[in-house]
Amino acid sequence: MIYLDNASTTKMFESALRQYQKYACQLFYNPSAFYRPAREVKKALDDARQTLLKRLGAKQGDIIFTSGATESNNLAVQGSRRNGKWEYVFSMGEHPSIFNVAKELERQGCTVHYLPLQENGEVDYNALEKVVNEKTRLVCVMHISNETGALNDIKKVSQIVKTKSKALLHVDGVQAFNKIEFSIDDLGADSYTISAHKFHGPKGVGALYVRNPNSLKSLVFGGGQENDLRSGTENVPGIMAMKEACEQIDVAKNFEKTQRLKSALTQILCDDGNVKIVQSFSPYILSISYRGVNGETLARALQDEGVLVSTGSACSTKKAGNRILESMGMKKEEVVSSIRISFNAYMSQEEVEEAGRKILLCAGRLATLNV
Repeated sequence: MIYLDNASTTKMFESALRQYQKYACQLFYNPSAFYRPAREVKKALDDARQTLLKRLGAKQGDIIFTSGATESNNLAVQGSRRNGKWEYVFSMGEHPSIFNVAKELERQGCTVHYLPLQENGEVDYNALEKVVNEKTRLVCVMHISNETGALNDIKKVSQIVKTKSKALLHVDGVQAFNKIEFSIDDLGADSYTISAHKFHGPKGVGALYVRNPNSLKSLVFGGGQENDLRSGTENVPGIMAMKEACEQIDVAKNFEKTQRLKSALTQILCDDGNVKIVQSFSPYILSISYRGVNGETLARALQDEGVLVSTGSACSTKKAGNRILESMGMKKEEVVSSIRISFNAYMSQEEVEEAGRKILLCAGRLATLNV
């Protein structure tokens, strides 16, 4: 089986699994307890925080451990709310865990603005400049699109936001963290979401970087863990496995390797004039459409051939259409025929090339049937 849906989830590193087992079965103590073994676990959690802060390039701020990206994004958005007639700004390219919160804010009577996307998948920076004002409380723009791999210029976004307002800037960094090199201090984001299972850690654990913890309100009340922003006993095995996965990744080396994989597949697909490729920055994600072929049908045919791809975010597979591709101005028939291919740095070029040949073979058969 050739797995090309790594933007959905990745296989956990065996070393991360060993760490999970260690803290689940041996060092299983509650980090909030007073006795020595528990204090050692608490120190291990603090070390994990420092590991993530270092990888983010953060000289200030804190890490709030969560159950994953959805909780982190909800905490960043809902936790930023304050009394008064504030306005909120979201790009049309956001993941459902942010976009659906924006819709909920609208239903509750908040003023919400949506930023269109450019044809290349980036947010419309001119639209951002026009809509941000002194009443803006929060702006959300994701780092790398989970659908297309488009890279938003977060530093530019931050400069616009901070010049025109005192708003907070939240960035969903799920498809960027541990995949591209950056410094959160240089980007200027106030909060940043990461998810362990997107970089070979376990599911059910993630984190929210917060530059100023006082800028957020808690959504979960209890024992006051995680700077009183996320009460509940920490998922120590998951956190330590996430730390291990993070330490195993060489971001620059993996980026170059994945670029070669993506280029190899693109070269094969470009030989067929019916393939449209959405050009993007991230080597980890490739969105394509095959003229006259339904994307979901193609994905199912590829599964029968031992190749797993998707038609978009696994968190929105029950929804019709594709909001992000549509926001980029793609034609309806192109959206319907789209599939998403996503890589990891530990695949072989032979696997990718075989997948490319099978994509063309399956798509060609389906196109013939549709004539």
